[in-house]
Amino acid sequence: MATDKHTAENSVIFLEQVQKIYKMGEEYVYALRGLTVGVQKNEYVAIMGPSGSGKSTLMNIIGCLDTPTTGNYFFNGVNVAGLDDNDLAGIRNKEIGFVFQTFNLLPRSDSLHNVELPLIYAGVGKDERRQRAIDALTHVGLADRAGHKPNELSGGQRQRVAIARALVTRPSIILADEPTGNLDSKTGEDIMRLFNELREQGNTIIVVTHEEDIARHAERIVRIKDGLVEKDEVIPVSERIVPVAR
Repeated sequence: MATDKHTAENSVIFLEQVQKIYKMGEEYVYALRGLTVGVQKNEYVAIMGPSGSGKSTLMNIIGCLDTPTTGNYFFNGVNVAGLDDNDLAGIRNKEIGFVFQTFNLLPRSDSLHNVELPLIYAGVGKDERRQRAIDALTHVGLADRAGHKPNELSGGQRQRVAIARALVTRPSIILADEPTGNLDSKTGEDIMRLFNELREQGNTIIVVTHEEDIARHAERIVRIKDGLVEKDEVIPVSERIVPVAR
């Protein structure tokens, strides 16, 4: 198992015996059942699992959107499992860039303003945040669409704006939830090519997906079933899907 080499000390993300239990009326639902998994810096990992497997709960905990009921979650060596909401928000805003299936863009704002948003919340000055937003849009090949609103962009362009927004805070981790789910196969391949480029530039990439061909762009696939890691496998280079350069 790939997890065997991961520890809290050498991983950017390390979940140790994590349980997540929800109370539903008089019953308790175990979404995670003592799961242990780690991700090292600059890894490209896909998380897969059927509906109800716990992969969404796992993503929420990794992204500091939720906390474990029991167990430890080490982020850059710090146990964040017991942190309060403000501290968790600080980690989310500075260290993690989120990319969602539905893009989550403000419909009445142009691309530049959508990308600027995390920096506005972070209190970055107008000139600096504008330049950083332009740089992020340039990074994803959309500098010429800075003044366009979401309804003036294709699905692939909207996802690129969402990725630029994820990059603008200069996070160490990109966490993507079904990033190609609303895209056609060719556009989806363009987005996966971009993730591959980001990984080569030093980002840690975690993609949650139910699509095998999307997962096989990663170097590792962690398969979740019934709240536990069913299989943690390193994908040989010969078996990975490597996007053709543009």
